[in-house]
Amino acid sequence: MTDVNGLPTLEQALGDLGARVSSLREARATYPGDLGPTLDAALAELDTAAELLGTALAELRKVSRRSSAREGGSQREHKLMRQIFRTFPVPVIIMDSGGVVRRINAETSRLLGSPAGYLVGRPFPLLVDVSRRAAFRSHLSAVQRTGQPAAFQTRLAHQGRAHTVQLVLTRLAMPGEPLDMVVAVALPTEVQLPERPAGRVEMSDAALLLASARRQELLARMGRLLLDSESLRRPVALARATRLLATETADWVLADVIRDAPLVRAAVHGPQNEPVTGLVRQIERLDPAATPIVNRVMEQGSGVVQEMVEDETALGDLPDGTPVLRAIGAGSLLCVPIPKGLGVQGALTLVRQSGREPFTLADLGVMEEIGAHLGLELEAQRAFQTRSEAADALQASVVPAHLPDIPGFEAAAIYHSGSGPGSVGAEFYDAFPIKDGWGFALGGACGKGEEAASVSALVRNGLRVLSVWESDPGEVIRKVNQALLMQGSGMFVMALAGFVRARDRGRRIMLASAGHHPAALLQPDGNVRFATGGGVPLGIDDEAEMSTEELTLTPGDTLVFYSDGLVALRDERGEAYGEDRLTDVLTRCVGQPPATVVKTIEEDRNAFSQGRYYDEIVIMALRVR
Repeated sequence: MTDVNGLPTLEQALGDLGARVSSLREARATYPGDLGPTLDAALAELDTAAELLGTALAELRKVSRRSSAREGGSQREHKLMRQIFRTFPVPVIIMDSGGVVRRINAETSRLLGSPAGYLVGRPFPLLVDVSRRAAFRSHLSAVQRTGQPAAFQTRLAHQGRAHTVQLVLTRLAMPGEPLDMVVAVALPTEVQLPERPAGRVEMSDAALLLASARRQELLARMGRLLLDSESLRRPVALARATRLLATETADWVLADVIRDAPLVRAAVHGPQNEPVTGLVRQIERLDPAATPIVNRVMEQGSGVVQEMVEDETALGDLPDGTPVLRAIGAGSLLCVPIPKGLGVQGALTLVRQSGREPFTLADLGVMEEIGAHLGLELEAQRAFQTRSEAADALQASVVPAHLPDIPGFEAAAIYHSGSGPGSVGAEFYDAFPIKDGWGFALGGACGKGEEAASVSALVRNGLRVLSVWESDPGEVIRKVNQALLMQGSGMFVMALAGFVRARDRGRRIMLASAGHHPAALLQPDGNVRFATGGGVPLGIDDEAEMSTEELTLTPGDTLVFYSDGLVALRDERGEAYGEDRLTDVLTRCVGQPPATVVKTIEEDRNAFSQGRYYDEIVIMALRVR
C-alpha cells in the first residue's frame, strides 16, 4: 500500500492524484487515436485510488476509537474524511450487502448524470448494462464471500449515457454497521457521450417547451386515432394505439385487458427490427396475470414509472426462465391503468431500452391520460358493438338473408341501408310461401332508425302471418293497416304485396299497393310498362283504399320492384333519378337474368350519384321461366 502517514500526507496524495487524473483526461482528449498508454496509466491510477481510499477508511477507524477528550478533533477529522470522499477525483460508490447504493461521491454523480439523492437507495446492479449484470452479481458475491478485491471491466448505462469502466470491488467493514459494505471504484475507459456537469442536467426552457409540445402532439395523434370510426366498428383500437406508442415514444409496448373475466394480452409491439416471430410471439403468449407490475397497477388503479428498472422480473419470465425485462434490454419502465368507470379493465406497459433517456413523471402523466382515453374507447367500442349486434338483429327482421327458390320464377334482390355502414334501415323486402303458392312484399316505414325498423318488421311479419289464411293480398294489407293503427306508432308505411298461385304456373300475379311505387314490367321485346301502384300508405286511415290489380305474365317477362330511395335519388345538380331513367336502363336488360338486371340498375345508380346515397335502396326482380 502507498506509504501515507497522517491526514496532511493523505490530503497531499489525493491532490496529486486529482492532478494526474486531470492530465489523463487531457491526454485522452488530445490523442483520441492513441489511447493505449493513457489506459495503462489510468489503470495504475485506479490502483492508487483504491489504496488511498483504503488508507482514508483506516483513518476513519482510528478516529472512531479516539477518546471523548479529543471529540472536537475527531469531529474535525470526520468532516475532513467526508470532504475527501466527496471530492475524490475518481467515481466511488458504497453499497450494502444487497448491492443497494448507500453513498456516492460527486465524481459518480458527474459520470452517471444523476444527483446522489436520486441514486442512493437504488440497486447498483440496475446501473450495469443488462448483458453484463449477471457477471457483476457474481463478482459482488465473490468479494462478499472471500473478502478478496475484484477488478474487472463492465459497462454502466444511465440517463442515456453508456460508459465502459474498469471496476474495483472491495469488502469494507464499517464501524457501527452489523454487516459489511462493498466499495466500488470506477475508472471510465470509454464514454459514449461527452462529459456533462455534475448532477442531473437541467433542460433549457426551450428544450422543456419542445418536450412538452411533443407529448401534446402524441396525445393529439392518439385522440385522432381513437376517434376514427374504424376503431369503433372493429376491435383495432388497442393494436393501433400500441403501434403508435412503439413508434413514437417507447421500444416495447404491451396492452393487457380483461375480456370475459380473465386478463389477456391484447397487443405487443416491439422495435421495428425485432422479428415478429421471435421474442414478440413469446411475450404475447405469457400470462399477464403472472406479471407483478401489471397486477400492482390493476390493484392500485394508479400508474408506476421506474426511471431505472428496479426488478427484472416485473414483467415476468420467458419460458426458459429469462426475465422479460432482461431479454428486451430494458432500462426504463412505465405502466398505467386502462380504467373502466370506477374500476380498471387493463394496463398499458411501455419499456425503453438501456441507453435511451428514461421515462419521467411528465411521461407518466401523459400516458395516464392516454390510458384513460383507451378506457373510454373500449367502453364506446363495446357499446357500439352491442348496438350494432342489436341493429343487425333488427335489420334481419326486415331483410331476408337470401331469397328462397320460387317455382316458375328466377329472383334476385339488392339492398343498401343508406347513411353509411352500421345504420338501421326501415325498408323491407321478402318472399315467402302462402297456402297454395308464393307471396312477395316490398315496403318501408317513413323514417329511419330502430323505431322505424321495428314498425317495418311488424308490417313484414304481419303480411307473412295473414297470408296463411287470406288469399287476397289486398285483404291482407287492409288487416295489417288496422293492426298498425291499433299500435299507435304514429308512423305510416308504404307497402306492396303480391301473390302467385301454384295452379296458375306463375302466369297470374295479384298485386296490392298501399302508397308504394308501381312495379316495372320488362317484356321480352324490350317494352317497359308500369303497374298501377299508388293507394294510401298504411297507418293513416282504417278506411283507406288500397290499389289492387292482376297481371298476366309470359315466359321471359321480368317484374322489377324498387323503393323510393332509388327513383328519388338526386345527382350533384339536384336532378332526380326518376322512373324515366329506370326505364332506359331496363331496356338494356332484355333477356338478362334477374341478378344481372339488379346489378345493372345498381351500377347505373352508382354512376348517377357518384357513389353517394342517403336513403335506403331496395331493388327486387322476378323473371318468369
